[in-house]
Amino acid sequence: MACAVLNTADANAKTALSRDYARQWFEARKAGTPIPVGTANPPLQPARPAKPALLNPRDVPRRRPGTEAGRKAILHAVAHIELNAVDLHWDIIARFGHIPMPIGFYDDWVKSADEESKHFGLVSGCLERMGSFYGDLDAHAGMWRAAEDTAEDLLGRLAVVPMVLEARGLDVTPGMIEIYEAAGDTHAVEALRVIYAEEVGHVAYGSKWFHFLCGRHDKDPKDVFHDLVQTYFHGPLKPPFNEEKRAEAGLPPDFYWPLAEVNS
Repeated sequence: MACAVLNTADANAKTALSRDYARQWFEARKAGTPIPVGTANPPLQPARPAKPALLNPRDVPRRRPGTEAGRKAILHAVAHIELNAVDLHWDIIARFGHIPMPIGFYDDWVKSADEESKHFGLVSGCLERMGSFYGDLDAHAGMWRAAEDTAEDLLGRLAVVPMVLEARGLDVTPGMIEIYEAAGDTHAVEALRVIYAEEVGHVAYGSKWFHFLCGRHDKDPKDVFHDLVQTYFHGPLKPPFNEEKRAEAGLPPDFYWPLAEVNS
């Protein structure tokens, strides 16, 4: 099921399949007949639609948030992030199925994939109201790099994707909400508030299973986190940090401040 999502190129088809599989998973869990977890051979890179063109991060045009074109570009970037997140959550299921984990691990990432699929739909709807669509603009090619770098390291994946990249979303989303509030775009505000609320859970799942695996191997989570982020994440972490939401997600300041730009 996870590989089928990863191998679906069309964004709307990918997210629809993701939501359908999530529904099947949780219906089976509720019925007491859980879908068996096997092993898989997922693609190193997920299938992608022909558009958007994926550019080097340095080549993606910067847009001013005070303009409609700028606000459209921000939403397009958010849609791209959400679509990548759908694949990231299914990829962690497919890629690490050979590592024995409690069934709750799969519950959490299937739920996350379902929510990211919903987020993509919400933001796509906002783009359509602006006369745009996902694929209308160029996008960032670096989103999948963390997945490739951690393809053989589950602890590394948990450290870099939910505990760094998704935690970054907690830092920047309040500012984005303010931009669309100032513009009077209630649909975008509503979509971003849903994303903001649910992303806390995704970061928390990462922290929970990271600590679980550190405990299994009798390792200090903070030291392991620092080592893995310095190994797999390219560059320092950038403040300001949303310390309240990070704490709510199980990320204490002594995890991320020592890796911050001010200390680099």
